[in-house]
Amino acid sequence: MQKNKILKKLLVVSAVAAMFSTVSVQAQTPTSAAQTGAAGQTDSSGKLSSGDVTALKDMAQADINEVAAGKLALSKAKSSEVKAYAQKMVDDHGGALTKVQTVAEQKGVTLPTEPDAKHKTMAAGLEKQSGDAFDKMYMENAGTKDHKMVLSKLQSDAKKIKDPDVKAVADAHTPVVEQHLKSAQQMSM
Repeated sequence: MQKNKILKKLLVVSAVAAMFSTVSVQAQTPTSAAQTGAAGQTDSSGKLSSGDVTALKDMAQADINEVAAGKLALSKAKSSEVKAYAQKMVDDHGGALTKVQTVAEQKGVTLPTEPDAKHKTMAAGLEKQSGDAFDKMYMENAGTKDHKMVLSKLQSDAKKIKDPDVKAVADAHTPVVEQHLKSAQQMSM
């Protein structure tokens, strides 16, 4: 009789344990599915909105333009202040470009690889200058005008960004561009 009571208790405990483990598995299943779905969304590289693609391309183009102009200024600038600014452009925009390229590669977006036509024309004009004239032209164009334009584009593009990775890169770009613009405006040429 005692054995029957013990067996009944074991059966009840086993049944309860089995019931809870089944509930536990069922409770975890939707979470796992949700996590898989979220991972699938993150990995769906070709599914960026046109606003996301435009933002990535605009950021890359701005970075490429600034690095190219900065390298030119490093070789031609007269003022040590302008050379220091140019080095900062090469360093900051070079690093930013690497981040944009990483996200673009993950998302399957092809980016520009060279300065745009406007900046090639600006570089040709800068090549003809030297000394103080070069410094003044570089700071006016690559320093002030470009950073105003880039900041405006970043702010406009930000309204259309949907992808969190693209948004993170854009959010990181904005304060850097603002600082570059402020520094350029403070330099007297």
